[in-house]
This record gives sequence, structure tokens and C-alpha cells, in this order.
Amino acid sequence: MADGDSPWVEPMRKMTAMAGSAVFLVIAPGVVAGLVPWWLTGWQVGSRYPVPVRAAGWAMITAGAVVLIGAFAQFAVDGRGTPAPVAPTEQLVVRGPYRYVRNPMYLAVLAVIAGQALVLGRPVLLAYAAGVGAAFAAFVCWYEQPALARRYGTQYDAYRQAVPGWWPRLPPAHRGPPR
Repeated sequence: MADGDSPWVEPMRKMTAMAGSAVFLVIAPGVVAGLVPWWLTGWQVGSRYPVPVRAAGWAMITAGAVVLIGAFAQFAVDGRGTPAPVAPTEQLVVRGPYRYVRNPMYLAVLAVIAGQALVLGRPVLLAYAAGVGAAFAAFVCWYEQPALARRYGTQYDAYRQAVPGWWPRLPPAHRGPPR
């Protein structure tokens, strides 16, 4: 707590960050992984894939949703901010799924979309996921990484060297970059 801050300032920051993250969760991933797949398919089943394939799809949807919601919460609690570029975190988030991979939110959204493709038997969603993945990769390369490097400097550089961007590392980084 900074000098002069009242004891309720920090909890209010976290509550504001959580509310902002929740709104952004509905707007961005909600549209990309929910509304657009619905527009493309009406969530109507196409080909009936075998039960193990559909079960894998449900597992991907569930895992993606859990990681996505957890990562959004972590941005609010640990970073005191949101994933939205207009309301970034005060601190670099390097815990939880961010110990394994730098882009867990993007991977989680792709898992949800690909999972829907398997559950519904709709290959159009796999093509859509490929396009979304390309857009995510371009955004990360041309906007997000330079913005994070400017904002967090050597801390982000150390994190970027320690944790892979797209292919999760097992076991996770044992210690994050210096805070």
C-alpha cells in the first residue's frame, strides 16, 4: 500500500480489475469462442463423430474454459488489471498457467473452438480456429510482445526467455522472472 492510501484502496483495485476482466471475458473470448461459432454452425450437429472424438471435444472445451476463466481471474488478482489493452495489469502476471506458457488465454480459446468442432462434427470450426490462431499469433508478435517489453522491460525479457510462447513447458518454470 502506498503512503496515504487507505486500507480499502487495494481491495477496491482488485474488485475493479475483476469487474473489468469479467466484462472483457464476455466481450472478447465470448464473441470469438461463443458467438462466432454459433453464427457458423447454429450449434447444430453435422457429422456424428465417434464417441471418443466427441468426448475429447468436451474435454477440450472444459479445459479451455477452466484455463481461460482462471487466467482472467489471475490478471485481476495478481496483476490488478485486465487482459484488455485499454486497462492493462499493474504487474506482469507470471504465476498459474503463465508458468507453463506465455499465452494460455489464446490457447484456451483455441481449445474451446476446436473442442466445439469435435463435439458438433463441424470442420468449419477447425478452419475458423486456424484463422483465429493466425490472428492471435500476429497480434502477439506485432502488438503484445513489444507492448509488454515497453511496459515491463527486463522483467518481461527474463520471463520471455524462461517460458515458451505457444508450446507449454512441462514441468513449469520453477521461479518466475524477478518482480
